[in-house]
Amino acid sequence: MPVGTDFFEATARNWRAKLAISVDVMKELSCLSDPEEMFHAFARRMNQLYPTARQISVSRRGLEDPAYRVLRFNLWKEAINPYKEPHRLPTFSGGLFAELLYSDVPQVIDRLELAPDDPAAEFLDGQQSLLAIPIYEDGAAVNTLIVTREEPQAFPREQVPDLVWMTNLFGRAMQSQVLSEQLREAYQKADYELRVIAEMQRTLLPSSVPQVPGLDLAVHYRTAQRAGGDYYDFFPLPDGKFGVLIADVSGHGSPAAVLMAITHSLAHSYPELPLNPGKFLGHLNDHLARRYVGTSGHFVTAFYAVFDVPHDEVTYANAGHLAPRLLRAGETVWDSLPSQLRLPLGVNGRQGDYPVQTVPFAPGDRTLLFTDGLIDMPNLDGDRFGYDRLNACPAAATMTSQQVADLVLNELDLFSTTAAVPDDQTMVVVGRV
Repeated sequence: MPVGTDFFEATARNWRAKLAISVDVMKELSCLSDPEEMFHAFARRMNQLYPTARQISVSRRGLEDPAYRVLRFNLWKEAINPYKEPHRLPTFSGGLFAELLYSDVPQVIDRLELAPDDPAAEFLDGQQSLLAIPIYEDGAAVNTLIVTREEPQAFPREQVPDLVWMTNLFGRAMQSQVLSEQLREAYQKADYELRVIAEMQRTLLPSSVPQVPGLDLAVHYRTAQRAGGDYYDFFPLPDGKFGVLIADVSGHGSPAAVLMAITHSLAHSYPELPLNPGKFLGHLNDHLARRYVGTSGHFVTAFYAVFDVPHDEVTYANAGHLAPRLLRAGETVWDSLPSQLRLPLGVNGRQGDYPVQTVPFAPGDRTLLFTDGLIDMPNLDGDRFGYDRLNACPAAATMTSQQVADLVLNELDLFSTTAAVPDDQTMVVVGRV
């Protein structure tokens, strides 16, 4: 029997000693986060405060009356972690432990007598006093802590109420810690999967910014989470033409990343060269609506442009996407590229080909394609960056496309002053040189 302050004594010998031990218990528990370490620290400290010969924890979680499982026994040579090794825990049926567990009330036995065939006999050999403390979940004693002593009438009933609430408070703390641990493990697993998805997603994007005669390109791509729904792509075409696609999948995270990958696959399985933007977007819309999106409520906004360098023009179609910005040579304020807006991809499979427009794109002109994460970026006051601030970004004719992209990002950072990115951000700058 441990030597020390015995709280089961009716008359306290040293209340300061009890207080000192209680404070030490709380301090030690406050430094622990692992549920198993918490339990062993609590059990060791409680045995200083309330010395007992045997401590047995039994549970009926997932079982029917009169079955129960022994979670812990202080005389086991090897401790079993009930949270990580439940398959190693022994299961019994009936007898004293079942009666105590399923009664749902605390019980004190002053003179213990057991039938030889009682499953509890192997745990209670030589014990005469028993105290059973139910630990409640949802109003029922899912677990019960059983402690014993070798002498009869060893548990004063006036101490039982304190032990019941103290043990249950610790039980709730343990359960919260277990749930926190499970949540942490689930988060780590999900985060690992998102990292893998993000790495795979990156391989779907162009590995580098292409060098195109007559054009100067720059790209900025940043996801709000590990994986995102923004997508951009380049399509080298014959006769001095070059295709640029930008798309934005509704939502965030893994679902958006999956639909982004599907859109990429559809774009690269187009059976002909994507020279006609309206027909190309119609193909994507038809397949997304019929086979992938359906009634899920997801959709993809997209803008596809074919830059014709020899003819100094750009032909494009818009599927519900934000109108790109256009900066003419010699001008300092961005304007909206005229667009006939139609439904996003995946909303209506009977859309057919999207309307096509063609505008001049002469040397010195620039266009800025982007997703809504750029203009929707908030500052600390909740204001959006918006079109007006984007249009006012002072790009000069002598700047490269990369310098223009850096300028816009600098203005965005000065406005937001926060590291939080609530939505994916993609920007493609195309200049005619």
